[in-house]
Amino acid sequence: MFIGHFGVALAAKRAAPRLSLGTLLLAAQLPDLIWPTLVLLGVETVRIAPGDTAVSPLEFVSYPYSHSLLSAVALGAVFALVVWALARSWTSAAVAWASVVSHWVLDAISHRPDLPLLPGGAGRVGLGLWNSVAGTAALEGLVFAAAVAVYVRATAARDRAGVVGFWAVVALLAAIYVASLGGAPPPSAAAVAWVGQSGWLFVLWGCWLDRHRPTRQRGASVAA
Repeated sequence: MFIGHFGVALAAKRAAPRLSLGTLLLAAQLPDLIWPTLVLLGVETVRIAPGDTAVSPLEFVSYPYSHSLLSAVALGAVFALVVWALARSWTSAAVAWASVVSHWVLDAISHRPDLPLLPGGAGRVGLGLWNSVAGTAALEGLVFAAAVAVYVRATAARDRAGVVGFWAVVALLAAIYVASLGGAPPPSAAAVAWVGQSGWLFVLWGCWLDRHRPTRQRGASVAA
């Protein structure tokens, strides 16, 4: 999953309007934001293996701390407690927890059976959607498109930056995703990890966008 995780954050803005889009993007991407650093430190391992699945040239050899089910649940709980302490909203905390855990759920749909249930445990799960390029593109594209529609209806552009800044990044994410489906394999695992650090830029973008696209007031007219 790639844009599907972004879709969760966009759609979650409607359920938790008090949370910044940056916070929701941080929650939905959290395992993938932790994972590159663990790879660079040698704690987790990924291998360039073209053909491992039809979609991804990466073989996820070991990522028990960033991508196990238990880790997702625990990270989600810690994240939710921080959100509750700052926002004093159980709804916001619940949405934050669900956004973190959703990452593992979406990955379990996409990956072949390589996602651990417990750090150090032998159990691995994965439904293998990545074995079909068409199936992956269709499902993830629908999730992202639906989430964009939900977000547009839940927010209103305060100025031109709220329109251009939003749609430009939506187009950028779509372009990156399409290019990744047919692109050449990356040169090394380290290169993958360094590129993965760019996810933090989208968190910053979400924080910035919130100042230009506040939550829509009930009864306000729809505008992109």
